[in-house]
Amino acid sequence: MARNKRLWIPDTYYHVSSRGNRRDILFKEDRDYDVFFSILHHIHKNNPFKLASYCLMSNHYHLLICTTEQPISKVMSLLNKRYADYFNTKNNVTGHVFEKRYFDKPIGTPYGLLEISRYIHLNPVKAGIVTNAESYKWSSYHHYMYNTSTTLLCTSDILESFPGNVHHQRMKYQEFINKTDENIILNQGSEEQ
Repeated sequence: MARNKRLWIPDTYYHVSSRGNRRDILFKEDRDYDVFFSILHHIHKNNPFKLASYCLMSNHYHLLICTTEQPISKVMSLLNKRYADYFNTKNNVTGHVFEKRYFDKPIGTPYGLLEISRYIHLNPVKAGIVTNAESYKWSSYHHYMYNTSTTLLCTSDILESFPGNVHHQRMKYQEFINKTDENIILNQGSEEQ
């Protein structure tokens, strides 16, 4: 049976996730995470995309990604293939590294973007690996909190959902991550900044 063709909407963020085959470990040591990011950087040079959030767990990863020129399937095909090649060579194994096709879901609203970013950043907390998102080394959350720069990450698409200057936006995003109530004021096109 043929697979359904993936829907791609240019300039739309997608929540993308991929899991290790049989839920096996994808990232066994720090070097594995570093290689994954190196592959992602290399793909970004030739197939530009925007990455709003990410989190790499030991047996799966999450990306909040948007492409304009190439379908997301192109980026994901390159990423998973290159990482699988690295993983199999390093571990002297053969066969599937990833469980199945990656999961993807388009995110249609600014609030949806915030919700998925929060879900991604809280993944290690919900898994009981850390007590707060800030403590997890392999997610983009620390870039949001500490203004560290990376050519790969586009924090503005998330932070601009909140009013005020960048410092204030970072504080509001941190509040949003750490609270479960939905009473946080978002910048929904109001004149007030």
